[in-house]
Amino acid sequence: MNSHSDIKQFNELFNEYYERIVRFAKSYVRDLAVAEDFASEAFAAFWENRAILSDETNPRAYILTIVKNKCINYLKHEQIRLKAERELNDHSEWVFTTNLNTLEACDPDFIFSDEIQHILNETLEKMPQKTRQIFFLNRFDGLSYNEIALKMNVSQKTIEYHISKALRALRFALKDFICLLLFILLHR
Repeated sequence: MNSHSDIKQFNELFNEYYERIVRFAKSYVRDLAVAEDFASEAFAAFWENRAILSDETNPRAYILTIVKNKCINYLKHEQIRLKAERELNDHSEWVFTTNLNTLEACDPDFIFSDEIQHILNETLEKMPQKTRQIFFLNRFDGLSYNEIALKMNVSQKTIEYHISKALRALRFALKDFICLLLFILLHR
């Protein structure tokens, strides 16, 4: 078979089946541009591989199989993307709901009650003096980590360590009082 005959047969195949193949792909991927890309790629693959295909190969079935596989891969990718998107939305909804519930449960009178003040004082008193001092400088005097490091002549990593240590102790002591914990953690 000569090249001219191949081109003529390919053009006939393309003209007769391209639109059908596009409609087939679009019915699954729901995106005309993607469906057209898949159809074009499948026809191009057929053209490039025509010399190595067996004589029994049905060109329409070969092209449709390529498009089918592209659609499957596309849909699997979309499924993964949608699952990730759904998980992100679920997490965002959980954070929103937790914030809303925490805020609704927040009782400002309780935050400043003697019981809470006692737990705070007791937790702070149990901290090593340096940790307590750094925590006070940061949370109550409003100094930055860098300012505290300069004032105490220590590294900023040391300040981060002590703040983290203090917050961990407070988190544990106030685990049942999340509203207060958020107030302390976010107060800067």
